[in-house]
Amino acid sequence: MNTNISLFLFDSNDTIAMNEWIQTWHEAVTTTLGLFWMALWAFGLGYLVSSMIQVFVTRKRMKQSMGDAGAKSVFLGTFFGFISSSCSFAALATTRALFTKGAGLIPSLAFLLASTNLVVELGIVIAIFLGWQFVVGEYVGGVLACC
Repeated sequence: MNTNISLFLFDSNDTIAMNEWIQTWHEAVTTTLGLFWMALWAFGLGYLVSSMIQVFVTRKRMKQSMGDAGAKSVFLGTFFGFISSSCSFAALATTRALFTKGAGLIPSLAFLLASTNLVVELGIVIAIFLGWQFVVGEYVGGVLACC
C-alpha cells in the first residue's frame, strides 16, 4: 500500500503559486480602484455640466450663441471646452447635450476637442516632463484643430 498519498488537494508549491496569484490579483484590483477614484472628479464634473446644460439652457439660447459655424460659436465651444477639463466620456456626454440643445456640429466638435486636448492639467504634465515648447505646441495645435 502506498503511504505517500497526500491528504491535501494542493501540495506546497501549488499553495505558494495560489498565494502569489491572489496577491497579484489584489494589487490589480487596488490599482484599478485607485485610478477610478482619482478620475471620478472628471466624470462627475463632466456629467454635472452636461446635466446643467440639459436643464438650464434653452434650445433658443443655444441656437443664438452656438447655433452656426461662425468664429464666435467655435470660439465659445473651444473656450468652454478648455475650462471644462473633463474626461473623454464626460466630454462626449456634454458634446451630445450641446448638440441636442441646438449647438452647431462644428462648435460642438470644437468643444469636444478642446475639453480633451486643451486641458490645463495636461499642459502642466507636459511642461514638467517635456518642456514648455511642447505645451505651446499642444495648445497651438489644439486651437488650429478646433478652427
